[in-house]
Amino acid sequence: MTNRIFRSICLVATAVLLAALALIMTVLYGYFSDVQKEQLTAETRLAAKGVEQNGLAFFDGLSAGDTRITWIAADGEVLYDNATDQTAMENHADREEVAAALQNGYGESARYSTTLTRRQIYTAIRLADGSVVRLSIEQNTFLTLTLAMLQPVALILFLAVILALLLASRLSRRIVEPLNRLDLDEPMKNEGYDEIAPLLRRIDAQQKEIRSQRDELKQRRREFDAVTDGMQEGLVLLGARSNILSINRAAQSLLGADSDCVGKHIYVICRAPALQALIADAAAGDRGERVIAISGREFSFSVSPVFVHGAVVGMVLLIVDVTEAADAEKMRREFTANVSHELKTPLQTISGCAELLANGMVKAEDTPQFAQQIHKEAQRMTALIEDIIRLSHLDEGAEDMNREKLDLYTAAVGAVQNLQSEAQAVGVKLSLSGESAMLYGIPQLLSVLITNLCDNAIKYNRKGGSVSVTVRTEGDAAVLSVADTGIGIPKEDQDRIFERFYRVDKSRSKKVGGTGLGLSIVKHAAKLHGARISLQSTVGEGTTITVRFPAAN
Repeated sequence: MTNRIFRSICLVATAVLLAALALIMTVLYGYFSDVQKEQLTAETRLAAKGVEQNGLAFFDGLSAGDTRITWIAADGEVLYDNATDQTAMENHADREEVAAALQNGYGESARYSTTLTRRQIYTAIRLADGSVVRLSIEQNTFLTLTLAMLQPVALILFLAVILALLLASRLSRRIVEPLNRLDLDEPMKNEGYDEIAPLLRRIDAQQKEIRSQRDELKQRRREFDAVTDGMQEGLVLLGARSNILSINRAAQSLLGADSDCVGKHIYVICRAPALQALIADAAAGDRGERVIAISGREFSFSVSPVFVHGAVVGMVLLIVDVTEAADAEKMRREFTANVSHELKTPLQTISGCAELLANGMVKAEDTPQFAQQIHKEAQRMTALIEDIIRLSHLDEGAEDMNREKLDLYTAAVGAVQNLQSEAQAVGVKLSLSGESAMLYGIPQLLSVLITNLCDNAIKYNRKGGSVSVTVRTEGDAAVLSVADTGIGIPKEDQDRIFERFYRVDKSRSKKVGGTGLGLSIVKHAAKLHGARISLQSTVGEGTTITVRFPAAN
């Protein structure tokens, strides 16, 4: 803006200066012409007097300088001319100034002299004898005058231009300086030109409107972030070109990204071909959903296009971690298959024995043995079904079971007493030690938990071995520990023994009659109490399982 003002001032000053020079030169030319004509007229009158008094003798020794003097007879014949031989000159009766002088006594004119080939001004006066004295001088033209004054005019013009540049620079800065000092954040506090007051008022109104809209957008942004950051699902807003506009914390965690990815392409943080296909479909206006495996986990990606006036202007990407759901579905299928297998085996045994008895193919002395086998398999089925029912109950949260404050040591006493006969039958020593440890829990579940741990320790022990049950407090926690001197658990199986129907030694499990659900029930019962289970085991030496329950409050 400063440069534009500077150039404008310079152009105006130059135009004014040139116009002024042209006007001055025009006035000077007119003034000099008038002065020259007056002087020529006065000289003509003096010459006329001299010629009247002295005749041709007046011209003897006369030095006229640049003035041309001509004496013309009444008939137009040139009697004398100080610039040219009068004998060679043509008749001058038809000259404008001569004709006017012959008729009126005085005449004047200005023209190019055909004789002297210059622009001349003429004045002529008629004498008493009818002859005419004419004087002429060369008249300076406008161009001649301008060229004659070119040097001083150029100097004046140069000085004027320098002065104009300096003044224009200073003036443009002074004009722009108040504008540069404008405080647009507080437009109405500015002191400057009255001409920009309407603009400042409009800016002030727009500033208030923008601040209001900005505050509203910030509030909406905070609300949006509060909602999306609280989501367990990942939410990503994409532009029409698949650039990330917004991403919540869950999505950052699921995809291993951070907030710096905003503005970048979605493929920067996830290059899965299946996701690229979903986004391509959404960009074309089609909603899509697909489960994609990333880094060992499974995610459900759902992409929906956003339309404005029928055109796709963005996309909404919803990411849900379905790993646990997929694992649960896999576990459910395995559980169903395992239940079917576990029930099928005793049913086949019972069916076979019953068929042999029904067809009379069993000797009388063998009948009690077959009946005992049927009874054993029926008990096994009953125990399996009871464990399945109990496990399903625990999966549902056991909301119908009442919680109360109880002593873990007292619960352990009852479980150990119930299993003493079973331990003695296989030659295993079962003992309990420790102290009172209070916790808040479900009595029947604690009894099942302790019984299952002790039962497993007895069944998978060796003859002459031992099972030690210990109850103690550690800080605010109640701790139950069951240690045996049994067969132990291999390292590769220790992470899976709490799964349903998982057996380390399937042949031994069949022989001891386990259902394969005992430790799974223990895991669910501990989870309902907020307890943590830890395992230490060495093959051939034994196993120690420790359950830490939270404080009673």
